[in-house]
Amino acid sequence: MIGTLRGRLSLKRPECIVVETGGVGYEVSVPLSVLSELPEEGSEVFLFIYTNVKDDAIDLYGFLDENGKKVFKSLLGISGVGPRLALNILSGSSVEDFLSAVETEDVGLLTRIPGVGKKTAQRIILELREKLPKTGEKKERAYEDTLSALVNLGYKKAHAQEVLDRAYQKGIREIENLLKESLKYLNR
Repeated sequence: MIGTLRGRLSLKRPECIVVETGGVGYEVSVPLSVLSELPEEGSEVFLFIYTNVKDDAIDLYGFLDENGKKVFKSLLGISGVGPRLALNILSGSSVEDFLSAVETEDVGLLTRIPGVGKKTAQRIILELREKLPKTGEKKERAYEDTLSALVNLGYKKAHAQEVLDRAYQKGIREIENLLKESLKYLNR
């Protein structure tokens, strides 16, 4: 089984990339949220990999962090949810939004994802509610919203997180103040 993959991003297209390492190009399916966070072709990438072995193929699914991989694996444990639907679910919402929808039993958010009907959404909530980490265990929503705003403004996620963490450590918790403080660092 392949657990992680580090190499040069040689091809980047919707839901699928090719990572070249040791002279071999590995085709990796990724959620759209991961695709948008990846650097340009030719850059080095590091992904957490879920390996799916079938009778006729070995498929690789890539994630930027272990949490994304964990949620993907949890989705696969649900009856009626295969790798393609799980990938579609994580493409249709961020991991944080998905976890929040499960925690708050938000069937509406889940059914907006193509391929997820009401019964599937209810099954996902029922089976994952106790298994997945609570969103309350993560940083407050203001942190996530500010990070999203910085990324939408064109800053790389890793750099934006670093700067946002500084502001957050100062005790700033309101979105507008977090954004102001972060932009102050980023525009230096």
